[in-house]
Amino acid sequence: MSKKGSAEKTTRNIRRKTGRLYSSEEKIRIVLEGLRGEENIATLCRREGIADSLYYSWSKGFLEAGKKRLAGDTARQATSNEVNSFRAEARDLKEALAEQVSEDRLLKKSMTGHGATKNEASRIRKTRNHPPGGAFPSGR
Repeated sequence: MSKKGSAEKTTRNIRRKTGRLYSSEEKIRIVLEGLRGEENIATLCRREGIADSLYYSWSKGFLEAGKKRLAGDTARQATSNEVNSFRAEARDLKEALAEQVSEDRLLKKSMTGHGATKNEASRIRKTRNHPPGGAFPSGR
């Protein structure tokens, strides 16, 4: 690799590691200062050490979020109790589905062994009138 390419790569890495990350509170403060209009945007951005385009991007996001909030179009965050409840429900549903699939497989095997037609197998599946002989596990 040439010295020029190496130097550019090193410069990019330094900028990436030393680039300032702004918290949402800082972004809001800067956008509000710009909206007040006490100084022009270029001066504000120079003082804060950001590009004009970055300011306008933050400003657009800030105003869009405000519009959505005023329109009542915000999604509420789920609480940890709700998340745990949903996880338990999903687990129960998965178990029920696995049990149903297993039961259907056993039913199909038992029907082919007894020479039943597809219509008979469907009727048995719907009514749960399983054939005698212990084709399905008891204890449900």
